Amino acid sequence: MNIEEKVVERLIRYAKVYTTSDPESESVPSTARQMDLAKLLKQEMEEMGLSVTLTDQCYLYSKVPANKDGLPAIGLVAHMDTAPDLTGENVNPQIHENYDGGDIDLAGDGTYILSPKDFPELKEKVGKTLITTDGTTLLGSDDKSGIAEILTAVEYLLAHPEIEHGDICIGFTPDEEIGRGADFFDVEGFGADFAYTIDGGAIGEIEYENFNAAGAKITIKGRNVHPGSAKLKMKNALIYAFELFSMLPVFDRPEHTEGREGFIHLNDLNGNVEEAEMIFIIRDHDREKFEAKKELLKATCEFMRKKHQIEIDLDMSDSYYNMREVIEKDMAPVDLAVKAMESVGVEPKISIIRGGTDGAQISYKGLPCPNLFTGGYNFHGRYEYAVIEEMTKAVETIIAILRR
Repeated sequence: MNIEEKVVERLIRYAKVYTTSDPESESVPSTARQMDLAKLLKQEMEEMGLSVTLTDQCYLYSKVPANKDGLPAIGLVAHMDTAPDLTGENVNPQIHENYDGGDIDLAGDGTYILSPKDFPELKEKVGKTLITTDGTTLLGSDDKSGIAEILTAVEYLLAHPEIEHGDICIGFTPDEEIGRGADFFDVEGFGADFAYTIDGGAIGEIEYENFNAAGAKITIKGRNVHPGSAKLKMKNALIYAFELFSMLPVFDRPEHTEGREGFIHLNDLNGNVEEAEMIFIIRDHDREKFEAKKELLKATCEFMRKKHQIEIDLDMSDSYYNMREVIEKDMAPVDLAVKAMESVGVEPKISIIRGGTDGAQISYKGLPCPNLFTGGYNFHGRYEYAVIEEMTKAVETIIAILRR
């Protein structure tokens, strides 16, 4: 079995399935199209000889039974949806062999250029093989690379029964990109002692610290009057939205933060004179600072409400929390991943997530679940790419984690 060929073939096949999730949808999954990939994976896994359960909510579960008693049950988790930031429909994967370190013309006409001038880490990929799109869509390496790597590792172990392992629990989720991926994840039924999301980026990444996260929708009610007779009568909701935003600290915007620094991010603004809607996301690794950011947004809304005698509605709720509070109680899963990487020639890099994974919510449901690299880069945009050699190392890492 050629691991590299298998994992590449899988990523390309999965990338062509349209699975973008929808944050405006109330259904579970948020888009029916995610079921298309779930059904494809179910069939593929059954052909591998696995027993598979696909729920109505688009959660896919399977298990490779242990071939040696007394070993821990280890879970592997990835998500099937792709981010709504850019379309994931009609994906056209392209393979660039022996990358020379220069610009890559994705569309072939100069429209979209993947360049080390913009993405300096490309300089480290010289001689490697990259997978991109034509620049018009996401690639979907986040997290179809993770799915491909998990199933390639499982296929390898099934083909090599002499390799001893405990139960291997497999879980593929919907809607991770809109923060709902673990909402209905059946931790008890999953049956793992600990797990890993295979949903990271650069080779060697091990992550067990992520943002605390919340989302907020602010609705501002204005009053529209003909502009010719609006003096002392008009209340322009858009102007109030601009004023509210200007009251929030500039240094707490994502474009001015890094590392463990959190932010209050205005993600969307829509409206007119009569009504405006602002969508924010709030993030911080530190729980106290996270709570302080939420209180600041509340206080700002209350100030605007009193100052202008207008109706402002704030709908805010938490999305997930920093899994470090759970993982650091027992670092065995992290230590195991470090040793596994070292055994296959990968330098482990403990890093933080300036975002979140299903593993954050799963950890708080009682199943410790750090995050491991996939070999993908520039997620959520047209310049996304995956490095084939790093994907192969991800498969080798998974196998090393599972084998005894």
